[in-house]
Amino acid sequence: MSRIDETKEFIPLRIAVLAVSDTRTLAEDKSGDVLVQRLTDAGHLLAARMILKDERAAIADQLRAWCNDPEIDVILSTGGTGLTGRDVTVEAHRDVYEKEVEAFATVFTMVSMQKIGTSAVQSRATGGVAKGTYLFALPGSSGACKDAWDEILRFQLDYRHRPCNFVEILPRLDEHMRRK
Repeated sequence: MSRIDETKEFIPLRIAVLAVSDTRTLAEDKSGDVLVQRLTDAGHLLAARMILKDERAAIADQLRAWCNDPEIDVILSTGGTGLTGRDVTVEAHRDVYEKEVEAFATVFTMVSMQKIGTSAVQSRATGGVAKGTYLFALPGSSGACKDAWDEILRFQLDYRHRPCNFVEILPRLDEHMRRK
């Protein structure tokens, strides 16, 4: 259910998209394309985009680099959230998180259950915060990326969404690191 307060001004966020795959190229990244299309259609800005192999250290290093970039507010990764031996995106995200947003995984599972039934248990989608940046690890399927954006992220990344949203607390995510 949309709870957008049209009296408030939309605040565009700078969002980076990372595809994780051993087999796809950027030209074949349909899930990344879905995210880019949806975030730009919503009025946000694509801050960066790349594809990396399923290598935990490389993924974590890129996430850290983007978290340290003041021109990036949100990172969306797609791929590597499954159960196979090469699926290490969730572990890379957790290597970077200062705080995990546990409810993101719960709500994503609820949304997925409506679409794919009990197969939703195979997803390890996750969300967290590091260095004042939001990070979300989404499955590699374009359907899952659509669901995550359409049912959760488009609302939580919209300052006008009520009763609360991720944008309004963005300036306070790193308050513990500021000089007192």
